[in-house]
Amino acid sequence: MSIIDSAKQTAQGLVMGALQKLVPLAPDNWIPGGVPDPLIARKHGLIGTPVSRLDGPLKVGGGAPFAAEFRFDGMAYAALAYATIARGRITAIDSAAAEGAPGVVLVMTHRNAPRMKTPAMFGTSMSAVGPDTIPILQDDQVHWNGQPVACVLAETQEQADHAASLLQFTYRQVPAVTTLAAAKARGIEQGLFMGQPLRNDIGDAEAALVAAPHRVDRRYTTPRHNHNPIEPHAATLAWIDGELVIHDASQMVAQQAQTMAEVFGMKPDKVRLTSPYVGGGFGSKGLWEHQVIAAAAAKLAGRPVRIALSREGVYRVVGGRTLTEQRVAIGAQADGRFTALVHSGLSVMTPHNAMPEPFILGTRSAYAVPNIALKVEVARMQMLANTFMRAPGEAVGTFALESAIDELADDLGIDPVELRIRNEPDRDPTSGLPFSSRHIVTAWRQGAERFGWSDRPQTATRRDGAWRIGMGCATGTYPYYRMPGAKARLTLTRDGDDVRAFVEVAAAEMGMGTGTTTAIVTAERLGLPLDRVDVGYGDSAIPGAIMAGGSQQTAAIGAAVIAAHNALSAELLKLAGNDSPLAGLSAKEIGSKGGGLAKLDDPARRESYASILRRAGRDSISVTEAGSPPLEFMHWSMHSHSALFCEVGVDDVTGEVRVRRFLGAFDCGRILNPRTAASQFRGGIVMGLGMALMEETQFDERNGRIMNPSLAEYHVPVHLDVPEIDVIWTDIPDPHTPMGAHGIGEIGITGVAAAVANAVHNATGRRIRDLPITLDKLL
Repeated sequence: MSIIDSAKQTAQGLVMGALQKLVPLAPDNWIPGGVPDPLIARKHGLIGTPVSRLDGPLKVGGGAPFAAEFRFDGMAYAALAYATIARGRITAIDSAAAEGAPGVVLVMTHRNAPRMKTPAMFGTSMSAVGPDTIPILQDDQVHWNGQPVACVLAETQEQADHAASLLQFTYRQVPAVTTLAAAKARGIEQGLFMGQPLRNDIGDAEAALVAAPHRVDRRYTTPRHNHNPIEPHAATLAWIDGELVIHDASQMVAQQAQTMAEVFGMKPDKVRLTSPYVGGGFGSKGLWEHQVIAAAAAKLAGRPVRIALSREGVYRVVGGRTLTEQRVAIGAQADGRFTALVHSGLSVMTPHNAMPEPFILGTRSAYAVPNIALKVEVARMQMLANTFMRAPGEAVGTFALESAIDELADDLGIDPVELRIRNEPDRDPTSGLPFSSRHIVTAWRQGAERFGWSDRPQTATRRDGAWRIGMGCATGTYPYYRMPGAKARLTLTRDGDDVRAFVEVAAAEMGMGTGTTTAIVTAERLGLPLDRVDVGYGDSAIPGAIMAGGSQQTAAIGAAVIAAHNALSAELLKLAGNDSPLAGLSAKEIGSKGGGLAKLDDPARRESYASILRRAGRDSISVTEAGSPPLEFMHWSMHSHSALFCEVGVDDVTGEVRVRRFLGAFDCGRILNPRTAASQFRGGIVMGLGMALMEETQFDERNGRIMNPSLAEYHVPVHLDVPEIDVIWTDIPDPHTPMGAHGIGEIGITGVAAAVANAVHNATGRRIRDLPITLDKLL
């Protein structure tokens, strides 16, 4: 990573650190959420009603265009060629055969690519979303095995793929760090996440551990993981009258458009990026090399371009989750009260990016313990840059932490659920902040009763024919976030005696139901039926910037819609004038109800939106407003929580593990749409089952190449691997968040691997501390 980018990340970290010291000192009513959102008090409206996704008919009917389904006239198709060494230089390129192949329009390498700036790396500014600090096709350097080194354009995809296979490269290799041992030998450094140290020290954890009458001290490992969205990464783009139009699959619409503009030295409004539908993202659908290369090739060839990565191409270009080695040590009294907690270890990343796996994040707020030592260290290797992957840090960190707690429960002879409840904190143990809302004990009690936890067998005692049966549990946590930059544009249009509302947010829809939830929240705020609200999203032309990541998009949208609704109400009140029943009222005295504005404490004083617009001679009214600064999660400790229960069968002969039942009990504030929420929870759990039992990127340490870049060799759960998954939730609103809701996109996966591993131990008596739990570890 360059000195400049490192300095930018450090600066971002310093600003965040200063805010985290100052914001907790402010009075509650100075902070967004200090006064509860009025929607929290509404118990019988749209919120909490199961609503099918509004875009469902479009998707099942084939009417939802994904990135690789857009078309331009005269479009060429792109294929990439990838480096086959871990580090070195390209000394010769033989492109004659490729250039002479049928249908070929262009062969582009570093020798003829347009001059471009390196995309600013994620975390170095509010708009930067580049993957690393490596120039893209600007020189002869190779930095990882799989780096794109050429692009072929042709009249069809098949012609482009064939021509790319004909390219011949000669390399001069230089020594590369491709083994973990060599990376450690070159030096270990303190890990940073978003510019801040991954380290917490409270008391003397090591001394308290030695003094504890009961303790566990174990090492756990997790492997590399790769993204496998249903829709592989793709983009269709064109240069039109000096502007760049991109149809992409992106979780960061506005930010990616701005970064692309910087790459090509353009003004931000000269790049238009749309991303109406994203076929699975999980952290991976951002800016990578392929979009930049395709835009450069389109500029060079003077033709629109479609680039669609193959499944192997995703493994070569798109980062995933890196490996971890973790130590978890817990000291406890005889009654199970924790006296010491150590969670430390190693993550790996490249020399050119700043994304270690921050596996201690969930541990910071999980349990009450007076002595804490948390630390993530980093070693660097020549490999593909890491990126966010569903619940970065928490997903793998909870595997180690929750497995260790299960081991401690065995040592103490205390039920694992009861041990966790005994160590519930009343304040955040590392920050000291009060919890905004924490009802995990309720989730534990409800989940245990529903799952039949009281029937859990003693270790290695229950059988069903050739199957050993066991039950395990774990907790999960994921923080509440709300990122700055969110705006909403609200437009009311008069339609006779009624109105329609159009709400626009620069957000992304990855299939989680964002458009539906946004419509529900907007309809509820405006007092309109759901069928009178339309939603626009996934377009950089919409004001604001909302990233679909960190389980924060719904909160960001909600805060922006609050601000826009308040501004709209104030404007309508001005239009109402002195002839309105609302005359003389201030904006604070009114609210939306029944398709109009009404006095809060005297609903009889009201006027419909249509009436106000008609008397003012207006057909429509529109406002754009930014959400409040996201300070609440620095003032309170805010998290989603889960209590997870798993039953497995382990075949005595083959070692096969079958998950027979799974239940997730969630504490995530108010649930806005039970139908899409249940789908989100189940999807996260399924991904967690994959992490527990099968997912593993196989990395060849001889040459730094990923060896299993396909779904034939990188295994993910299929229908027969997934049992009936039961989900329940507390549905207790958080008084300090928009709508009383927390994010739910990532809490589903956290803790799942530990629940499975703990169930396997209960079934067999064997403790698996290295994921995935494959047959060879149980035979």
